[in-house]
Amino acid sequence: MEVLYETLLQLQWQQVVMWIIGGMLIYLAIKKNMEPSLLLPIGFGAILVNLPLSGAVDQIYNGEVEPGVIDVLFNAGIANELFPLILFVGIGAMIDFTPLLSNPKLMIFGAAAQFGIFFTLCMATLLGFALPDAASIAIIGAADGPTSIFVANYFNTQFIGAVVVVAYSYMALVPIVQPPVIRLLTTKKERRIRMEYAAKPVSKTTKILFPILITIIAGLVSPRSVSLVGFLMFGNLIRECGVLDSLSETAQKVLANLVTLFLGITVATKMQADAFLTVETLMILGLGLIAFIFDTAGGVLIAKFFNLFLKKKINPMIGAAGISAFPMSARVVNKMGLQEDNQNFLLMHAVGVNVSGQIASVIAGGLILSLFG
Repeated sequence: MEVLYETLLQLQWQQVVMWIIGGMLIYLAIKKNMEPSLLLPIGFGAILVNLPLSGAVDQIYNGEVEPGVIDVLFNAGIANELFPLILFVGIGAMIDFTPLLSNPKLMIFGAAAQFGIFFTLCMATLLGFALPDAASIAIIGAADGPTSIFVANYFNTQFIGAVVVVAYSYMALVPIVQPPVIRLLTTKKERRIRMEYAAKPVSKTTKILFPILITIIAGLVSPRSVSLVGFLMFGNLIRECGVLDSLSETAQKVLANLVTLFLGITVATKMQADAFLTVETLMILGLGLIAFIFDTAGGVLIAKFFNLFLKKKINPMIGAAGISAFPMSARVVNKMGLQEDNQNFLLMHAVGVNVSGQIASVIAGGLILSLFG
């Protein structure tokens, strides 16, 4: 009882608030099925690290530091950027670039949908964030959790916990965030534009050469992105080579799921109440929303611009799939197309744009590192 009394004396109301936030994340993961593999461990981790004198994080006893398991995991897997890179191998093994290779011009929309990153960078700087912190916040617009972690950790920002939680939360909220923006920027007539999908045959050689060439090109254009792009493309090469099927399946399922769980609960070490419950966290929440909105707008508007010169019109909604939230954004666009016209199947076009956004977001992260690192 004496130990319990001493522990309760250390309890602060801010820690109780973090318990509530952790509970909300767990609720969204279980009840709403929003990115459960990430929000659940992040939510549970937030509770774990905000218990008074929690043994899960580093504590000082008698002048000596007693290591906490979550801090040990953070130093072993995130501080050295290991977890995000390993996760990229699994993501690369999941991606089928065939829709993009059948119609390479879709890469334009993936690039345009990164506009929100650089717009948010300017906004964060104007709001008073230091440039490394502003760059870390802006990368939320990549709509790519591993990239957000990689960049935020590289800049050693004090806001890494807020950046990661906001990035993954908005990724989970893509079905809520994107449709109003798309409707605002398009007319009903534009949303009803039908796009026929005639898949051009893509040779096995092309599929094997694609990840290799993308890595080389990205390395020349944005050297800092090589580790990000390289691990993503390596995972895809495992998928497409045809001689490592068992490893490809392992990377897609066991490896990706295991690293995601460790990554989620480890990030929670940066969600301790004293560092997380700040005005800056609320500002990051707002800036993250701005990043997602302007990413979506960038893709839609570039598609509308192209339609000014094309005889065969593009449904501008597919431009919104250029954010890296794969495959959620492609599903959102396809669902909206079917709502407007039940014979309007946009999925394959949207998937092509979506996977191009995956590449573009990683390159954008590399550019951020090169420009401001």
